[in-house]
Amino acid sequence: MYFDGACPLCRREIGAYRQMRGADAISWIDVSTSDDGDLAVDLTKYAALRRFHVRRSDGNLAGGAEAFAELWIALPSLTWLGRFLTLLVIRHGAERLYRFFLLIRPILQKSAS
Repeated sequence: MYFDGACPLCRREIGAYRQMRGADAISWIDVSTSDDGDLAVDLTKYAALRRFHVRRSDGNLAGGAEAFAELWIALPSLTWLGRFLTLLVIRHGAERLYRFFLLIRPILQKSAS
C-alpha cells in the first residue's frame, strides 16, 4: 500500500487504518520518503504521490477508488465497505468523488497542517 506521508490528511487516514485489525498484514510504503527504486517498475514516485495506490496480492496495481476498495477489503472491519465499493456503479461514482477530492486536496492540506 503506497501513501503520501508528507500529506497531513493522508497521514491521519493511514494512521487510523494502521490501528485496525488486519493492518499488520499490509505493507505500508510512505512514498514521500522512498526512492523510485523502492517502488515497482509500473509505479513512479510522481504517480504514487499524486494518487492512492495498492498492490494486489496478484501483483497488479490498483489506483484511486479501486485501491481504497482493495485496502478496505483487507481490513476486517471495513471489508463490507470495500466489497460495496467493488460494485460497478458504486465504483464509478466513488472514482469521480475521488478525482474531485484530488482537485481540492491542496486546499485541504493547507488547512490540515
